[in-house]
Amino acid sequence: MAKDVAGRQPKYQRIAAELKDAIAAGEYGPGARLPGESDLMSRYGVARMTARQAFGVLQAQGLAEARKGAGVFVREYQVVIRRRGIQRLAVEVWGAGGSIWDVDGKGREPVVEFLGVTDEAAPDAVAAVLGLGEGATACVRRRRFLLDGKPVMLATSYLDAALVAGTPVAEPDSGPGGIYARLAELGYGPARFREEIRSRMPGPDEAARLGLTAGTPVVLVCRTAYTAEGKAVEVNEMVLDSAAYVLEYEFDAR
Repeated sequence: MAKDVAGRQPKYQRIAAELKDAIAAGEYGPGARLPGESDLMSRYGVARMTARQAFGVLQAQGLAEARKGAGVFVREYQVVIRRRGIQRLAVEVWGAGGSIWDVDGKGREPVVEFLGVTDEAAPDAVAAVLGLGEGATACVRRRRFLLDGKPVMLATSYLDAALVAGTPVAEPDSGPGGIYARLAELGYGPARFREEIRSRMPGPDEAARLGLTAGTPVVLVCRTAYTAEGKAVEVNEMVLDSAAYVLEYEFDAR
């Protein structure tokens, strides 16, 4: 049955699958040049467009990148960050002054570039979640996270500006435990989180800031933090390089 299914696949998908298997087997290591379009045309008896479509599949999966005038190469940076969606947000982590990244990075500390902390109008959907009234502004914290020198995530946090004015939350460095620890000190510590996840292709600015090759999608994670009373105190919109992350959720069945 598996062979029948494979036989019904378009030729470009079968070629892409074989190249993917070769990369996984180590036949083509990081940075190695893949066979050219002419090579694929000769080997598989296909048209040039079919060869290009096969390369397009690998680029969309984040496995390869095209270099103008040089060919298609195995993507060199294939770090895997295992984002533990539940454990990383435990109060035992940030409440003790730790970083939620410690759960993901396992000893690899990211470099955090602060792109700005400003008071500005929040998008309508975010303002509604935070319960911001007409004319109220949000404290907006923008960051870019780099691991081993490579950008892997963009993050934009929105909080009620009136709530965090004059506190470390409104500063680039919010201190040990991050903004959740600071919110707890204000009496608004997160007790529940909600995350929504989807994927799409990046916009030009996102692709540039994350250093993405053409065809690489991003994963969007929108997290809302709530107090025990149900008040939303933060909305965090994250854009992740899909080739760098595994999203892991481990929880009890009950």
